[in-house]
Amino acid sequence: MTRHCVSFGHCCTHQKSHTAVVALKGSTLNDLSSRVRENSEDDAVAVRSYNFIYALGTVSKFVLAIGLAAPGAAANDPALDYGFESTSTSGEKVVVEKDDGAKLTVVCFLGAECPMARIYGPRLSELAGEFSVNGVRVIGVNSNRQDSMAKIRAYVDELSVSFPVIHDRGNVIADRYAATRTPEVFLLDEQLQLQYHGRIDDQYAPGINRAAPTQQYLRVAIEQLLAGKHVSTPKTTALGCFIGKVDSRSQHEIVRNDITYSRHVTRVLQKHCVECHRAGEIGPFVMDSYDQVAGWADTMLETVDNGRMPPWHADPNHGSFANARDMSEADKEILHDWVAGGLKQGDEAELPKPIEHVQGWQLERQPDLMVEMRNRPFVVKKAGVVEYQYFVVDPQFEEDKWITGAQVIPGSRAVVHHAIVFVRPPDGARFRGVGWLTAYVPGQRLVPLPTGHGRKIPAGSKLVFQMHYTPNGAEQKDTTKIGLLFGEDKDMTHEVFTVVGIEQEFEIKPHASAHTVTVKVPRLPEHGHLLAVTPHMHYRGKSFRLLTGSDSPQKLLSVPNYDFNWQHSYEFMEPIPAANLDELRFEATFDNSSDNPFNPDPSEFVFWGDQTWEEMAVAFFAVSVPRIKPRTTSVRTEQSDATADSDRQKQIDAYVARFFNKMDANGDGHVVKDEASIFVRHFGRFGRYDTNADGRATKDEIRELAKQLY
Repeated sequence: MTRHCVSFGHCCTHQKSHTAVVALKGSTLNDLSSRVRENSEDDAVAVRSYNFIYALGTVSKFVLAIGLAAPGAAANDPALDYGFESTSTSGEKVVVEKDDGAKLTVVCFLGAECPMARIYGPRLSELAGEFSVNGVRVIGVNSNRQDSMAKIRAYVDELSVSFPVIHDRGNVIADRYAATRTPEVFLLDEQLQLQYHGRIDDQYAPGINRAAPTQQYLRVAIEQLLAGKHVSTPKTTALGCFIGKVDSRSQHEIVRNDITYSRHVTRVLQKHCVECHRAGEIGPFVMDSYDQVAGWADTMLETVDNGRMPPWHADPNHGSFANARDMSEADKEILHDWVAGGLKQGDEAELPKPIEHVQGWQLERQPDLMVEMRNRPFVVKKAGVVEYQYFVVDPQFEEDKWITGAQVIPGSRAVVHHAIVFVRPPDGARFRGVGWLTAYVPGQRLVPLPTGHGRKIPAGSKLVFQMHYTPNGAEQKDTTKIGLLFGEDKDMTHEVFTVVGIEQEFEIKPHASAHTVTVKVPRLPEHGHLLAVTPHMHYRGKSFRLLTGSDSPQKLLSVPNYDFNWQHSYEFMEPIPAANLDELRFEATFDNSSDNPFNPDPSEFVFWGDQTWEEMAVAFFAVSVPRIKPRTTSVRTEQSDATADSDRQKQIDAYVARFFNKMDANGDGHVVKDEASIFVRHFGRFGRYDTNADGRATKDEIRELAKQLY
């Protein structure tokens, strides 16, 4: 029997070898073995411009596990031999040697589950096909200890990878190349001299998913070399997951401790990680075995140390939150000690019992109604940016409904980054708040409403699904749905609704590193309670603080490092009485400098806008109010009444002025629906302003609305 040799421009045959190990030039077998959308109003409404309030960012989930490569081999170092022989996943022999017929050779280190390696696998296939006629070949190398041959073959098949991929057992080739990340490319000439090393392009980076690359480093290097020119940028910093290498440290380099995977590490992972990093969830790899976790250990430590994992951004020194998911320093120390101690597996008898995760519905009883976002799946493309998708559904409510529980259930958890469901009431219906019903964010714990609390949805309302998808390298189909629990009117003691704090009049100057916008939150109902807050900014968002009090301000929430990737709702452990909140306000700080890696353009003036390259200073506040107001006795002076009335009138006048400055495009003193913002047009809010339903909102109508708010 024969096997094929993949060099370049031809195939050759050899006697079949039964040896599967990689044979690097200069290595002995002993050395090797030891290291062995059809849209309508009631269906999908795709809004390309990100809507007021609802624009929560288009950022890929691969922020879970990527970073920067350590410095690799120097370009054109004649002392390094990049040649090797191996066998691909399809059984073909792969030979890389000097003058083997290839003008250029691209060697790319890949991982079967690394999100960036999955995104870039198909892109490398396109480059391989495009430049093959010019004598350019591409070879993939998988050096991960956690990736079996079956996993690598599945990667090749699922992503239709057209170039040969080899299994580098014992990370021999990775060590020879000094490779540390996936994906990480090495571009070699005919003499196997390194001409380019680093990234493929700049489309994807930690927390960034651009619509298209602005710098195509590998492509440009190939084109320049084929044209007989020097490579203008011979080295960039590779971004991606750490290669899961076999630990080759000597005994004196390993810290002596008793931390093991079975006894210690598994319990930390169960507490903080496994809810997302398990089969069928959004985590890019599962944490269900020693080999898996050991292979991902370096990447795991990196994401924990830099605060990306677990995803939680509240400062623990301010506020206590029911859905907090921060990792204690003690748990972090266990992970560090395990890696430093040589990744010991320990006794399998000490493994904890697996957690029985609830699949799908998680509330206390089965839903009274399940509503799908539409009657056919939405197809999520393999790569690139998927614009926010909006699906409008009629749940056929013929009477008012009290919602005591609601849960979004993603159809394809692998690509649903977040989902929010809003209520769109019919024009003219009495409705409190901005319509927020519930949301799904991976790993965010669902906190049920207190007994007797519910959100009231008017008869005839529709539900709007806002869907944010992040492609994972393979086409996916999604039909997300929401489950609802209904309550009886007689049992409802408190109504829950969401109010918004917002400031639209700001200007962020070019290169400003800390521009703060202070926003006064509308007065909460006198007998109400504050349940939760959800901040929202765009790419330049830097930090967020929620404050109360004037003389000695108290921080209710501090988010020192705001992350556009994770739109958290911070739910207070104990509801805060509105009576205790004096001058409630928030500070949204923006970074428009070049030090902000997410900044679209630090040279621009930045104003309020729907697009993510513009900015928003917004926060949502979940509030509960008793349906029957308690009787209270208060002592007020004539002077304090006059001051309060004056302040209230100023707020009302300012609201009316802001509304018409924003909405009244032709300046005729009233606003028709076509002049209104995207938010108002698409989410059925115009009836809130046009109370007499005559097709236009007047200053008197807006003033009456402002009186209700203030």
